[in-house]
Amino acid sequence: MYNRRMILDLPLILETRRNHALEHATLHLLARKYHTPMAGHSNPTGFFLLGDVTTEDVNEAATEAMARLNAGESGLAVHPGCGTNLVAATLLPATFAWMPLRRARSTFWRIGLVPFAIVLALFGYFLSKPLGPWLQKYITTETDLGGMQIVDVRFIRKGVHRIVTK
Repeated sequence: MYNRRMILDLPLILETRRNHALEHATLHLLARKYHTPMAGHSNPTGFFLLGDVTTEDVNEAATEAMARLNAGESGLAVHPGCGTNLVAATLLPATFAWMPLRRARSTFWRIGLVPFAIVLALFGYFLSKPLGPWLQKYITTETDLGGMQIVDVRFIRKGVHRIVTK
């Protein structure tokens, strides 16, 4: 039988999920000081942070974020700007809208089913609002950082920093 934990705990996936949680927590802390657009991208060896911020502030925020996650502040791992929310908010409504249209026998039937498809898409959209944060909390991030450490915070170029973990 399929075991979700077994897949989520595979080394490369688990490391990415841990870095994703640290990325979100770092973005939360930086947002207190910087009121500028920021984003991140996680992988098994760390994450990239995009935004016009100083290397010193990134280092301080990442260090504090790690300490706070290790202290149990798991809410920092869920971020409203996460791509997981975007995926949930697009795929669920699109799937719900597609379902009645996929078996329509003709264009005439499809046109007749459009209002029903729109209602289902709206229903899917409203369901997606709590789904995105739930997916972040249980699937795409891991707040138990284990023995993870920040190895380096590198300035790559204006607006890009690389946080390396192990």
